[in-house]
Amino acid sequence: MRLALFQPDIPQNVGACIRLSACFGVELHVVEPTGFRFDDRAMKRAALDYGPLSHMTRHADWDAFQRDRPAGRLILFTTRGATPLSDFVFHPDDTLLFGKETSGAPDYVHAAVDARVVIPLRPEARSLNLSVTAGIALWEGLRQTGGIG
Repeated sequence: MRLALFQPDIPQNVGACIRLSACFGVELHVVEPTGFRFDDRAMKRAALDYGPLSHMTRHADWDAFQRDRPAGRLILFTTRGATPLSDFVFHPDDTLLFGKETSGAPDYVHAAVDARVVIPLRPEARSLNLSVTAGIALWEGLRQTGGIG
């Protein structure tokens, strides 16, 4: 199981996902460009005391990510999702992909994934924060595949 962020806009979300990946022992992939300056100093600050960032891989763009990503299914979490999280069956080698905070994932990303999943919300709610969604999705994927604790 791994996390991937498509062109994130908000550095604090990347920082929270760095913590998620470190705490749960999963890889984090960041597909650039990002909406903020992505330098070593900023990422070390975001990682706080969670150790080296060896569990994080940066990809120059979508094509580089597609070329270099590990084998396994690519699962997009989206408000345009087709399968509710409670009905989705995870595999241990899945990559959980999250779109850009301001605009989600473009159509070419939707077309490239193996599955689209939605976390159901109350009808009057628009969406969850990216890192909150990543935490919910990762925990459920690891729970289903025996990767917790």
